[in-house]
Amino acid sequence: MRKVLCVEPVIFIYMFACSLTGPLVQQFIYRRLWEREYNSSFLSDTNASYCEQNKSSPAYIKQKEVQEKASVFNMQLDLTGAVPSLIVAFVIVANGDRQGRKRSLFLPSMGSLIAGICLTVISYFSLSLSVLFAVAFITGLFGSMATFLGGGFAFIADVCHDEKQKTTRIAVVDLIFGVVSGLAGLSSGYFLRGIGFTWTFVTASLLHVINIIYIIFFLEDTIGISEFQHQAPVSCTELLRETFSGVYLLFKTAPYKKRILIIVLLFTFMTYLFTVVGGSSLFTLYELDEPLCWNEVYIGYGAAAFTSVSLTSFLGVYLFSKCLKDIYIVFIGIFSYIGGMVMAAFAKTTLLMFLVRVPSLLCFMPIPVLRSMLSKVVLTSEQGAVFACIACLEVVTGTIALSVFNILYAATVAWFSGFSFLLSAGLCLIPLAVLCWLLCTSWNGEDLALLVPEEVSSIESTDS
Repeated sequence: MRKVLCVEPVIFIYMFACSLTGPLVQQFIYRRLWEREYNSSFLSDTNASYCEQNKSSPAYIKQKEVQEKASVFNMQLDLTGAVPSLIVAFVIVANGDRQGRKRSLFLPSMGSLIAGICLTVISYFSLSLSVLFAVAFITGLFGSMATFLGGGFAFIADVCHDEKQKTTRIAVVDLIFGVVSGLAGLSSGYFLRGIGFTWTFVTASLLHVINIIYIIFFLEDTIGISEFQHQAPVSCTELLRETFSGVYLLFKTAPYKKRILIIVLLFTFMTYLFTVVGGSSLFTLYELDEPLCWNEVYIGYGAAAFTSVSLTSFLGVYLFSKCLKDIYIVFIGIFSYIGGMVMAAFAKTTLLMFLVRVPSLLCFMPIPVLRSMLSKVVLTSEQGAVFACIACLEVVTGTIALSVFNILYAATVAWFSGFSFLLSAGLCLIPLAVLCWLLCTSWNGEDLALLVPEEVSSIESTDS
């Protein structure tokens, strides 16, 4: 059977299935906690979920308690799966340079399939929410989203031989993430209303089965691993030593300028991702609360609105890359995100909440551009190491961001629910300051946006 180097179907199916279940898990937790607090079923109609707006009512106080408990529960759930996924992502993605990329795609898909089956059982038999912690931990052991993202972007970097088009190609993959997430978010509300939680989780599990079949039987690996199959198997200790030594040498043997550039770009990526993940993760809870009081369909519409943001961000990368350096594209994207978060903090009507996406139209541009800049700075043999660093930073940063912002939201929702959005916008000053420093120092004379491995080699020989 002839295999192909087309990883886009894998990304499409995986992201759709995960994005379909993601909002539902939050709503599932919210409804179960609601039922426990009120000792009654969760009410919902065609316009809005049941939502008490009279601040003097005892029901309003209980409603805020549910908001706080749901926020803290989601934070604890994220922490449970973060630690094992961090270790697995680092080991699997870093070793992809020698042992292939397919396992970075296969393991997370298998973990998500197991999670989907467990969610189906929990929903059907109305099991305790505590079981979700075991599900999160098992999913983390299979690498979760971090391993999948690291392996997927490393796969793209391997097949993209024209370095000048790498920014656009990585932006295309991010576009797939955004568009599919939006479509799945839009569908989730109708799935929930039409077939309920249980059968929606079954649907997501079937999608993961299709994905696993494609990865095993139709996807060709980008790394030739036949020579490794004939070698004697290495111990776990040797495997870990090889893994960490590859990442260590990425920084140790690099010349000063290259090492500083990698560190600065990783720090910028980490700080911006912290603000984006932390701020956007609160949208569902914010929309469920008064005065918006959205139901599952409106929440799906809100998630789908990010489809347009992903598309416009991709078009922005494609057009701006023809006339601007990558670093200036990152500046534009950060300012776009700041505008959206400030507007979200004061959005008290459904129309205004949807219009939040207008100033945020270019907010996703910095993420693929920073990935591309990091990929251009390193050599071909170092792609796995750098994407392993990115994957681990995504896990650590995402986990910390979710924990911090969920705790902050729980503490501030009673007096100003939009405070977390304002903080997210303010924290964007950190990556902006770092990028300004990068431009104002000696790096100003170098075109960092167009650094490719050949140029990096010349820099290394000069610094040596």
